Amino acid sequence: MSAYPHLLQPLDLGFTTLRNRVLMGSMHVGLEEAKDGFERMAAFYAERARGGVALMVTGGIAPNDAGRPYPGGARLATEEEAAQHKVVTDAVHAAGGKIAMQILHFGRYAYHPGLVGPSPIKAPISPMPPRELTTAEVEQTIEDFANCAAMAQKAGYDGVEVMGSEGYLINEFIAARTNQRTDEWGGSYENRMRFPVEIVRRVRERVGANFIIIYRLSMLDLVEGGSNFDEVVQLAQAVEAAGASIINTGIGWHEARIPTIATSVPRGAFAWVTQKMKGKVKIPLITTNRINTPEVGEKILADGCADMVSMARPLLADPEFVNKAAAGKADQINTCIGCNQACLDHTFSGKITSCLVNPRACHETILKIEPVAAKKRVAVVGAGPAGLAAATTAARRGHDVTLFEAGDDVGGQFNIAKQIPGKEEFYETLRYFRNEIKLSGVTAQF
Repeated sequence: MSAYPHLLQPLDLGFTTLRNRVLMGSMHVGLEEAKDGFERMAAFYAERARGGVALMVTGGIAPNDAGRPYPGGARLATEEEAAQHKVVTDAVHAAGGKIAMQILHFGRYAYHPGLVGPSPIKAPISPMPPRELTTAEVEQTIEDFANCAAMAQKAGYDGVEVMGSEGYLINEFIAARTNQRTDEWGGSYENRMRFPVEIVRRVRERVGANFIIIYRLSMLDLVEGGSNFDEVVQLAQAVEAAGASIINTGIGWHEARIPTIATSVPRGAFAWVTQKMKGKVKIPLITTNRINTPEVGEKILADGCADMVSMARPLLADPEFVNKAAAGKADQINTCIGCNQACLDHTFSGKITSCLVNPRACHETILKIEPVAAKKRVAVVGAGPAGLAAATTAARRGHDVTLFEAGDDVGGQFNIAKQIPGKEEFYETLRYFRNEIKLSGVTAQF
């Protein structure tokens, strides 16, 4: 019997079945705008599909120009743009996976002069205030969401995720702190939530019944003037009635001061939020944030907190996460340490995402680990993180490797770093490399 029966149980959505309860959550990785981005996205997502993930969600794609994160940011609005995505969906399907595209309108978080919002209220993390959308523009934006979903369907995606959390445009319409409109899209909560509900309804009309619609619901805003839980439930039920297939949990606006994904945040810290929603809607619920081991995911599902678990960074760290868990090899998983140094930090500085513990992430077409033509004897001096990676990679490629370390254990300065409160996840990297030394055949001399 599997050690993770709940995590590996299929999920029947009626018109399609997901092979397990693992969702790869959306991350903007920078490939969306790269010159060779679609080919690299195809390799990136296909590797995770081969690794056993049930359903993946792409980084956010804007439904129109105003919704782009910055000038030249990814957009899907035409059949020509849809055709470019086909290489991604074909690769994922060939690898046995399913993939949804996230539709994300940045709203007042955008970094370009054409940014818009429900009201002209500047975000504390943005350089300029948005222009208030006219009533006609609100209607057009809803139509743009629906058109974007239709183009995603044409591109071969299995579904879309409507991004309604984290303080982006949809969230800005919902919250009184950012919506001071006096027309039918502002004022009462019923009016403020009309925007997301109408988007989901219009998307469902456009794509038909046999297409996944995930709604990313901000269940905990973590900012003053956000939604209370009764309002969150009201919106969840309305979104379900409008045609959503799944509700995904969103935690915190980007401007919130409370950490939500840093290493110092306990594992599975926000599963209780999703659990509060259980029984309020009939469609499956996904929980998220700091779920980085199969044990954590299994316990969340076994405890009835959610129907699926979302992992984003952990699947940067190890694309074989699900396969290893299913094969009883969870101790061989290269665990995400929640450092954010090569994922979020790269994104915010305009670089293509990577991963501190897996530099191949998003670079699969460039950094290829292939068998060597001629075996060599290789000496690696120093068993810090760099030495461990060099030694085990060389051995995996077929070289005869000896790793020399002056100390009595592996890890180098990681052994100091792991003692800092909030950096306990660093122990996982050393556990991973100790296993890799044995599995790859490296000879270690201390």
